[in-house]
Amino acid sequence: MRRLYMAALAVAIGLPAAAQDTYESARLLGNDLNGTARYVGMGGAMDALGADLSTIGSNPAGIGLFRHSTASFSFGVVSQQDAKRFDGLGKTNMSFDQLGFVYSSRISRTSFVNFSFNYHKSRNFDQILSAANSMSNVSSMGLSYHKATLGSSRKGGYDLGLNKQDEWVGFEDANSDRRALTFSQVDYLNANVLLEDPNDGNLYYTNADAYEFDRATRGWISNYDFNISGNANDRFYWGITLGLHDVNYKGYSEYAEGLAFSNGSDAGIVAYGDERKIDGTGIDLTAGIIVRPVEDSPFRFGLSVKTPTWYDLTTTNYTEVANESAVGSYDWGKSAESYDFKFYTPWKFGVSLGHTFGTQVALGLGYEYSDYGASQNRINDGYDYYGNESSYTDEVMKANTEQVLKGVSTLKAGIELKPVPEFAVRLGYNYVTAAYDENGVRDMTLDSPGVMYASTTDYTNWKDTHRITCGLGYKVGGFNIDLAYQYSATNGDFHPIQYYETPVSMDAWHGGRSNGDGTVSVSNKRHQLLLTLGYTF
Repeated sequence: MRRLYMAALAVAIGLPAAAQDTYESARLLGNDLNGTARYVGMGGAMDALGADLSTIGSNPAGIGLFRHSTASFSFGVVSQQDAKRFDGLGKTNMSFDQLGFVYSSRISRTSFVNFSFNYHKSRNFDQILSAANSMSNVSSMGLSYHKATLGSSRKGGYDLGLNKQDEWVGFEDANSDRRALTFSQVDYLNANVLLEDPNDGNLYYTNADAYEFDRATRGWISNYDFNISGNANDRFYWGITLGLHDVNYKGYSEYAEGLAFSNGSDAGIVAYGDERKIDGTGIDLTAGIIVRPVEDSPFRFGLSVKTPTWYDLTTTNYTEVANESAVGSYDWGKSAESYDFKFYTPWKFGVSLGHTFGTQVALGLGYEYSDYGASQNRINDGYDYYGNESSYTDEVMKANTEQVLKGVSTLKAGIELKPVPEFAVRLGYNYVTAAYDENGVRDMTLDSPGVMYASTTDYTNWKDTHRITCGLGYKVGGFNIDLAYQYSATNGDFHPIQYYETPVSMDAWHGGRSNGDGTVSVSNKRHQLLLTLGYTF
C-alpha cells in the first residue's frame, strides 16, 4: 500500500555548469512582426524604402532616409484565436509595442547624419497552448524507467540507485557515484514518487492511456536600439545599430496522465505542474546599406547583416508532481533549480528592394536568412584572468540543435497607396519558413546539462508562419496617425513526451511519431490591432 503522507523531495544537483536544451532556448529565436503601424501594415517590407523607425533593427540604413526629426509611439491589443483562459491569462491582452525618435542633422544640401533611439517589443510571449489525446504503451514514468534499463549515461540512460539520503538517483553507471547528466528533474520526480512499490521496494512503471496539457506563457523580449546613420548625396545610405535586449519570460504548465494497468483497469491520475522563468539581457550589432544606383530613378536596394545576439541569462523552475494514482510510494514531490547560462543566436543576413512611383505608390520586398541550427547553448565555467565570466559550447546539445533546427527564411512584401497626400492605404504579407525539422525530437537521452536541468518533457515542432497585414495612415501638418491589423497563423505537432519503444533500442529514441505517443496537431493564430501616433518636426 502507498505511504499516505506528503513528501517534499528537493533535487540537489550540485554542479556549477548549466545550459538549456534546444527547445527551451529556441523560444528566444526569431522576431514577431511588430513595431510602428506603418511597418506592420506593409508586412515589414520597408528595409529598402526606409524612413521608418522600425527599420532600425532590420536595416539600420533605413534611418538614414529621414530628412526631418520625428518621434512616435505605438500600442494595441493582441488576441489569440481559439484559446481558453488558463492560469489567469486570457486570449486578449494589451501591448505597448514601440517608442522612439530620430534626430536628423543636415551636413550639406543633399546629405544628412541622423541619430535615433527606438524601443520595440520584438517578442510577445503571451500564448495559451492546450493539447489532449489518447496514448498507448508510453508514459512519463515509463520513459524514466526505460532510461534506467540502459544502465549508463554513455548509452543514453543511467544506473538508478539510492544515495546517502535514501533518494533514487540516476548515476553515470553502476561503478560511479556521479549523477548522470541524462537524469533529468522529471526523472528524479518519477523515480522517487512513482516508480518504487512501497510493498517490496522494487521499481515498476505503469503506462498512460490519455493525457491533457495546458500551458500559459507570458512576457516579452524588449529591444532598445541605438542608431547612427546617414546618406551621401541622396544616393548612398548607411546605418549601424547597437541593440540591447531584455528577456522576461514566464511559463506555467500542467500535464496530467490517466494511467491504466495492463488489464485495462483504471490506475488513476498523475499530474505535473511546472513553472519556469527566463530573465537576462543580450547585445548585438546590425549594419546595413541602401543604394540608389540610378540617379534619375527612385529604385533602390538594401543589404544588412546582424551579428548573433549574445545572451547572458538566468532560468529558474519550480516543479511538482501530484500522485492521485494507485502506484508509487508518495503522493507528492517537488524539484526546484536556478542557474545561469549563455545563449548565442545565429547571424542574420538580409536583402531588400524598394521602388516608388511619384508620391502615390511605394513597393517593398525583403528577404532574410538565419541558420537557427547554428545557435549555441553555452555552459558557464567560471571567470577569466580579468574577471569576465567565461563559457564554452555544450557540444552534445549543439549536435541536437543542428538536427532539430533549420535555416529560416523570411519573405516580406508590401505596398502603400496614397490617393491623396494626406491618406495612405497599406497591404502586406510576411512569410517565415519552419524553424523545426518535422522529425525533430526533444532528446532526453543526451549526456548534457540541458537534459539534467529539464523539468518538462513536452515539445512542439512548429511549422511555417503566415502573416497577412493591412493598414491606414493619415497625416495632417506634422502629426500622423497610423492603424494596422495583422493576422498570423502557425501550425505545429505537439508531443507530450519523447517516443520510446520496449524493449529499448537506441533507434527507438529517435523514432519521432507513432500512433500511440499522443502526438496531436496544434495551432497558434493571433490577431493584432496596432495604433501609432507620431510627430515630425
